[in-house]
Amino acid sequence: MIKRLSLVAATLAASTLPAFAHLNPEEHGSFMAGFSHPLFGADHILVMVAVGIWAAQIAATRHDRRALFMVPAAFVGAMAIGFLLALGGIELPFVEPAILASVIALGLLVAMATRVLVNAAAAIVGVFALFHGHAHGGELGSAGALQFGIGFVIATALLHVAGMALGLGIAKLGPIAARLTGAATALAGLSLVLGG
Repeated sequence: MIKRLSLVAATLAASTLPAFAHLNPEEHGSFMAGFSHPLFGADHILVMVAVGIWAAQIAATRHDRRALFMVPAAFVGAMAIGFLLALGGIELPFVEPAILASVIALGLLVAMATRVLVNAAAAIVGVFALFHGHAHGGELGSAGALQFGIGFVIATALLHVAGMALGLGIAKLGPIAARLTGAATALAGLSLVLGG
């Protein structure tokens, strides 16, 4: 039953993705522009869902439920800092390569079911999140930063929740299911690198 529900949910999510109106952040400094922004980049979606899956894995394997809050919260917090750095004109090197590397790295962490302390996992995702946030801020232009920022923070948090739900759901299918999901994420990241 869980397999069928997961398949239906994934199919519906994939079929509705093109329906999102991706608003140009330079023209629309709005909540909806910020909210839609992470939902339109495969790299952002893959990483944010992988963060949620990894948090669920760590919570299950280390028997530390704090991971379900601390790991995604570290991503969101560091992403907000990266956003503010970009708005302040502070450059980060290799933003796009770091974002693509984050897809592969987080996919591999899930695929290998890497068991680290919650604080270490939070630090790892936080480093990658800085680059994701910087990219959001760098694409903003003259738009309203507050509304845009609130929008993408909420969308990111929802993607983390979806990843945690997916991680907790596929854990019931056995550890291999999460590992396969991580491997698929890493391969998708590699295809983004090769395709770009």
